[in-house]
Amino acid sequence: MCITVFLWQAHPLYPFLLLLNRDEYHSRPTKPAGWWEGEDIIGGKDEVGGGTWLACSKNGRVAFLTNFRETESLPSARTRGDLPVRFLKCKKDPAEFADEIIQESDQYNGFNLILADLHSKTMVYVTNRPKENKPAALQVSPGIHVLTNSSLDTPWPKAQRLRHNFKELMDTYNEGEVHVHEMVENLMMDTTKADKSLLPGIYPPQFEHQLSSIFIDFNPPQGRYGTRSISAVVVKDSGEVCFHERYLEDDSWKEHAITYQIE
Repeated sequence: MCITVFLWQAHPLYPFLLLLNRDEYHSRPTKPAGWWEGEDIIGGKDEVGGGTWLACSKNGRVAFLTNFRETESLPSARTRGDLPVRFLKCKKDPAEFADEIIQESDQYNGFNLILADLHSKTMVYVTNRPKENKPAALQVSPGIHVLTNSSLDTPWPKAQRLRHNFKELMDTYNEGEVHVHEMVENLMMDTTKADKSLLPGIYPPQFEHQLSSIFIDFNPPQGRYGTRSISAVVVKDSGEVCFHERYLEDDSWKEHAITYQIE
């Protein structure tokens, strides 16, 4: 489970800006964001499946992923975390790659996938759990979007709260530079839970209530679960990218940032 808010092609300084919380069991081995050996790819890595939830490449491609909240799963499903990696390594544009994924979408558990090419200013959303029966790929319009564990821009309470707070904070910056640390602290560390009457009703109420905050931390019987990392990807109109990450390691929060230029 994850939540992300992002601004796409709607700001004079930042063609793309993203904030993403990755939620996972604390026992699942994970590598913090960094350059992958032998690759022009930067992102965190799931050491179980080998994939990622968010990664960027030096040639101006970005991909990120959330799981779809559902009660049933395929026992032999392919790993969803491989989808962003495949996009970043291929030569296809976002729409072409989305079409490829749609053809094999029944081999995965539910996912939401965003594919972006900053050079062509193209962004596509693809999911294998659309509102209709057929898997769908849609062009993402300029503006602010929130992706949780349902379809893009589904108005879950925490999604609405994050969108509102993000817009409010961006308005205070006006058209000036943003402050990543302030955005992370004010937006992504929010532990406010939703009213139980407003929950989507997919999981048992008590479990779903624990998942209803932007920042999650609780102890179900399966082991401690919650927000393991907070990422910010800030792309300037000059082509400079800053990948900032705050991540949990040995019960301690650490922070680092990597800056590079799109080629």
